[in-house]
Amino acid sequence: MAYVITCGDEGVQINVGTRLGVVGAGYKLPGFSEVVKILKKIFEKDLRIAASEENDWLKAQFNLASWDQVNASAQQHIEALADKEKLLYAGYLPFSDPRQLKHDIKGHMVRPHKIHIANKISFSLGGGEQTYNLGHFQVSADWVAEADEKLAKSFLGAQVDFYEKLVGGNKLERVVEVEGDLGEEVAAKNEAVLKKLGLI
Repeated sequence: MAYVITCGDEGVQINVGTRLGVVGAGYKLPGFSEVVKILKKIFEKDLRIAASEENDWLKAQFNLASWDQVNASAQQHIEALADKEKLLYAGYLPFSDPRQLKHDIKGHMVRPHKIHIANKISFSLGGGEQTYNLGHFQVSADWVAEADEKLAKSFLGAQVDFYEKLVGGNKLERVVEVEGDLGEEVAAKNEAVLKKLGLI
């Protein structure tokens, strides 16, 4: 199964491949390079990265007014990030029928345009997103047991803070997903770190 780093936006649906949710696909997210190195070590295979339409994180980073501007910029910036981090650039996830991207990834955007309906943050612990849920922002924490706790807290905390601001400052319920190829023991170690850091 191919793993793809892409935005944790609840609208991103990966039909072929497994999502490692990182807000904005990691663009200008402090600590992303370090986390990518850990993910490569854990999964022992080439990782993909994909851009997505209506990316709120990128809109904030670019300080752009319109979605047309954001969508036009997203592809080139995520492709450049792929080059920098030596990831396989899979392509762009649009609001459309599922699109076959490069490097064995297929997916699309499925939430309503310009509306966020998620009410939870789901941390994947055992090998990426296993069950898609339109009510969940997706955050990969599959790597935290292998990382410095300071990095884990700041990297995950920045994503949680962003998603909670995105839904009007409301505290979002935290849930975990323990299934995946990494197995129960790895998932349990990652979960213990999240508990220690007060993220769940």
